[in-house]
Amino acid sequence: MTNEYLSRPLPSQEEQQDFYQHLRAKVQNWLDNRSGVVSKIGKYILFAPDLFHLLTKMMLDSRIDAKSKGLVGAGILYFLAPMDFLPEILVGPGGFADDVVVAVFIVNTLLNKFPSEIIEEHWAGDEELLSVVRGISDSGSKFVSKLPAGRLVKRFMK
Repeated sequence: MTNEYLSRPLPSQEEQQDFYQHLRAKVQNWLDNRSGVVSKIGKYILFAPDLFHLLTKMMLDSRIDAKSKGLVGAGILYFLAPMDFLPEILVGPGGFADDVVVAVFIVNTLLNKFPSEIIEEHWAGDEELLSVVRGISDSGSKFVSKLPAGRLVKRFMK
């Protein structure tokens, strides 16, 4: 039995880039129309498309081992989950804040395991990856470590 979806070709690089640019523009447009707390965390929310892109590219990298790909896959699933800590369906693009924290936690874990060059070559963001990870990690680690998932990930990666 063959699944028809598995036999279809992957979207072209141009189509993938179009989706990435569309998502980034959508988040930027949403941020431009907000003020207050959202504007303070807005620059972090704007990293959501960049981090999602990074996770998907790392999933396809043959230099990343299977156990680490399991962690990366969990991060991708967290982005796609309709109901998470801050669901996008209820909060709008502001709901990407928790996704960003989880993704940074995963990227930080992988940066401690692999040479940074391997991970940085997949980074499509405007700012330097390590400075983004450091900036979000400082505030996000406290948040993630309190979640049950944060403790599970630490055990999983040992």
